[in-house]
Amino acid sequence: MNSAKETVPSPAPAISGRYQRPDYRLYVLALLTLAYVFNFVDRQIISILQEPIKQEFALSDTQLGVLNGFVFAIFYVGFGIPIARWADVGKRKNIIALAISLWSLMTALCGMAQSYLQLLAARIGVGIGEAGCSPPAHSMISDIFPQKFRATAMATYSLGINIGILVGLLLGGWLNELYGWRVALFAVAAPGILIALLIKFTVDEPTRLSIKQENAAQETVPFLQVVAHFWQQRTVRWLAIGAGLSSFVGYGLANWLPSFLVRLHGMGTGEIGSWLAMIAGVGGALGTFAGGYLADRLSEKNVRWALWVPMGILLACVPLLSLTLLLDAKLSALLVYIIPGSIMTGYIGPAIAVTHNLADSRMRAMGSALLFLVINIVGLGLGPVYVGLVSDWLGASMGAEGLRYAMLSAVVLGGVLAAFCFYRASCFYSRELGQMRLGD
Repeated sequence: MNSAKETVPSPAPAISGRYQRPDYRLYVLALLTLAYVFNFVDRQIISILQEPIKQEFALSDTQLGVLNGFVFAIFYVGFGIPIARWADVGKRKNIIALAISLWSLMTALCGMAQSYLQLLAARIGVGIGEAGCSPPAHSMISDIFPQKFRATAMATYSLGINIGILVGLLLGGWLNELYGWRVALFAVAAPGILIALLIKFTVDEPTRLSIKQENAAQETVPFLQVVAHFWQQRTVRWLAIGAGLSSFVGYGLANWLPSFLVRLHGMGTGEIGSWLAMIAGVGGALGTFAGGYLADRLSEKNVRWALWVPMGILLACVPLLSLTLLLDAKLSALLVYIIPGSIMTGYIGPAIAVTHNLADSRMRAMGSALLFLVINIVGLGLGPVYVGLVSDWLGASMGAEGLRYAMLSAVVLGGVLAAFCFYRASCFYSRELGQMRLGD
């Protein structure tokens, strides 16, 4: 059934309007990526600010994990599904513009919080707003770019994660040292309104492309049919679990590495922000793009490379991240972290592209939402809370060392299982992709 060279032909999409111009397609992709940058700036900046927040409100590590992860994720995911459903039938650019405006406002309100509960409520608002960004953006990108460029386009959009981390850590770290954590939150909230206006007034709503283009333009697929379609794809089931576990490792590290460096290496937030901005921001952006580009190129020889690339990334990251956490010398730990910190998010572009390749365009926003439901429940929801709980538990007897071993357990457990899940997904992908094309 599987040949040495497994390729699946794909139809060329009929791109219309201004999207026929490559420069306009790239402009819209760049603007959507910029929106995703501030999605992650406003989401992740709390990680670099959590030590002064912990001190001001006298919080435990578990409470910080809930603030950064679980509560945010529940509302992010809870609103993500209906918003994605809306995006499959509504004007996606308007949904994105509205979402950016909401999360920017709520980030500013985080800076005004006078108690843990007020901060928690504002973070819930950030989560609701940010739920409206990626599903409609993914759907637009898939209608702008043909399949052979889709993983690269998705990886380009996913650079927003790394650039957002760069901006959030760098600005957050230094603004906190100079002016305090509240000013840092006000500063990163402001640009969102301008981005929302640019998307609203300069972006055209792209024509929805379908494999069955003659009759599928605006037909709505029932929600349960969409869920059933993805559930029937064993590739998607294994891929989603693998992506969720990768995110478990990624969010566990992203939310706790600044605190780890403060507590065990005595670093200040400005110094931490500078180091992590370069590693996770610049290096991570290159790694994220490379993951999608490499998956596209290698998939021309064998489509399963779209899943073998993420598997290889995880297998490389686990030992290097473990060494980062175990080294006692600050400089050595940070230098070792450069490689895994740069490639850790390289799985995202291929994962989104594979999900979209196994779906009609009318299901793609929902496909992204379902994938990110798993990513955010397992990763964002459980990763930071798991590390916080284990840190508090181990900290009773080990002190600050408890955080080190809490993070180490998340890396080993989540990373090895994630690699296995991507491998299992690859076992079914070529056959299910072929069936998808034959069925259409």
